[in-house]
Amino acid sequence: MAGAPLVIGVGNPLRRDDGVGRAVARAIQETLSAIKVIEMDGEGAALLEAWTEADVVVVVDAVRSGATPGTVHRFEPPGDRLPHTLSSTSTHAFGLPDAVELGRALGQLPRRLIVYGIEGADFTAGEGLSAEVQTAVPEVAARVQAELQALP
Repeated sequence: MAGAPLVIGVGNPLRRDDGVGRAVARAIQETLSAIKVIEMDGEGAALLEAWTEADVVVVVDAVRSGATPGTVHRFEPPGDRLPHTLSSTSTHAFGLPDAVELGRALGQLPRRLIVYGIEGADFTAGEGLSAEVQTAVPEVAARVQAELQALP
């Protein structure tokens, strides 16, 4: 695998806080135009395909773990495993945690994979992020940008 860093914003913007990954991706794209940024719904097979050619991948998604809304979680597989209690909000049966584990088993993880999960509060139908989650968007965008700019 060799290629430019990739940022993947995961989520469904029609389910309120589930759209936070896409909001972070858009914020990153506005300031780091040289970085490849894509938005997707988070289906696991599509994630595996998306990161195939990338050397460094950052995935941002909404999560539900019981933490305070707006809490930012950071994991770096393969060393870090995504806890089963940190469930994705995906409506897909095969989502981000499954894609990471399958990629690990098949040796198809990027050289460096960083996962940011932002604790959501409201996953009902509708548009717009809750105030707590909206507050996390610039923080996570800045953290991702700093990590990508620090790459050799």
